[in-house]
Amino acid sequence: MRIKGMFVTMLLVLLIGMAANQGHLLADERPNIVLIMADDLGFSDIGCYGSEIKTPALDDLANHGLRFSQFYNTAKCHSSRVSLLTGLYCDQAGGASLKRGVTIAEVLKDAGYFTSMVGKWHLNNQPTDFGFERYWGHLSGATNFFTGDDTFRLNGERWAVPPEFNGKPFYTTNVIADFALDFMDEGIDSGKPFLLYAAFNAPHYPLQAPEADVKQQLGNYEDGWDHLRKTRFARQLEQGLFPAGTMLSQRSDHVPAWKSLNAQEQQWESDRMEVYAAMVSVLDRNIGRIIEHLKAKGVLDNTLILFCSDNGGCPFERTRGRYLKPWDPKSYWCYDASWANACNTPFRLYKQNQHEGGISSPLIAHWPKGIKTTPGEITAQPGHLIDFMATFIDVANATYLNNVEGRQVDPLQGKSLVPIFNGTKRTPHEKLYFHFGFDRAWREGDWKLVSAKRGRWELYNLATDRTEMHDLANKFPQRVAAMEKRWLETARNVERLSDKQLAPVRPVITKLNFRKDTTTGNAAAN
Repeated sequence: MRIKGMFVTMLLVLLIGMAANQGHLLADERPNIVLIMADDLGFSDIGCYGSEIKTPALDDLANHGLRFSQFYNTAKCHSSRVSLLTGLYCDQAGGASLKRGVTIAEVLKDAGYFTSMVGKWHLNNQPTDFGFERYWGHLSGATNFFTGDDTFRLNGERWAVPPEFNGKPFYTTNVIADFALDFMDEGIDSGKPFLLYAAFNAPHYPLQAPEADVKQQLGNYEDGWDHLRKTRFARQLEQGLFPAGTMLSQRSDHVPAWKSLNAQEQQWESDRMEVYAAMVSVLDRNIGRIIEHLKAKGVLDNTLILFCSDNGGCPFERTRGRYLKPWDPKSYWCYDASWANACNTPFRLYKQNQHEGGISSPLIAHWPKGIKTTPGEITAQPGHLIDFMATFIDVANATYLNNVEGRQVDPLQGKSLVPIFNGTKRTPHEKLYFHFGFDRAWREGDWKLVSAKRGRWELYNLATDRTEMHDLANKFPQRVAAMEKRWLETARNVERLSDKQLAPVRPVITKLNFRKDTTTGNAAAN
């Protein structure tokens, strides 16, 4: 009996050990996650979304992965970062304080992931206060790409920007990738799956790029924004991003026709877009470095890569009168609504607006071991930045944390994208809520209600009118009233907006004004 008992005991120990080892094996099989966000990149600014800018790294991800044609951000830098990190709407999470949210880093770290971040933070405190074990980047919303600013940090400590880094002149986009490679190596060496959040600041203003990259773009934009919108839209239709019958939105009223500019004005405007294109090209090259490093380390196949943008093209003219060459650190150029209108092809309006031009982002998903759709496929199923948290919980077998570091966390808003990765029809969001300042929107199914700057509500059926050309508000007043009520309920009870932010819309559409100063080539929003 004693021998039999010893045998049973040994068998139990063996089985327990095998189970533990199996559990470890399963944990090791969870994917690494590389989440890449561009800054102020328009919907059509990369090749696989219609651009003429050469972006081979991102195009290759798209050709071997999955593209989304209806993926949404929040139309503004900091609010998109809040939603990306927490799976909540921005004010619901507490805005920049994140006081009612838990981050993807905190959730994945709790699940056994190595967590790191590079790039732009633009929220309160530092990434290392919110679950990121490694961080290099700047806490500011924008920075000089050549000289940086005093907000750069490395793992919570101040980091002085040097004239050179790794034997090359300092340029923020390049150094973001340098640290990304180092942090990925740490993650691989840890024996854990890893999360890398790469928040590139490009192509956000100021428009600054290395000389060689700018010179590669010379002459590419002499035909102007009207021509660019048409050629980009033609490529988008050819690529299958939109169904036949989709209309290109009209040029914004406040944007002049390219032919109305004199030769000097045209030269200044084409110069600006050349620098912007160079910044996108450098961004793509550094994303390519990340991809090649994953490949060299043998982990690309089981790494979920997601690429998106925080908002549409930026209409804010903030050029500070320093028309030096854009590779001079003392230069400070921007572009305005004219080029932003082209960058958001085929949509209307821009960063900050809740029309499609402000909230529509490219999303590329690449994960050879996990995505079951046909390589190069495009899905029209809607998604939102709030879906990233739920997706990562799903693929990492993690648990959403309701309380962390003393924060009482709101219920998760997002839904996992994994069913879409599997090639199935995901149960869609019953509603998607949008808000920034006095711009508002609400989407239910294919119906979208939207207001710019408290202008009257506009109503569109996105199934037949994705570019918001045919306002149906007067035809369906009851639908408008019902959707407005639901927006207000969410804004008041979920987002906790103030009474001022809940002020009713005005009875007319707000006219967006842009003043053009032809003596300097500058434009400023009124």
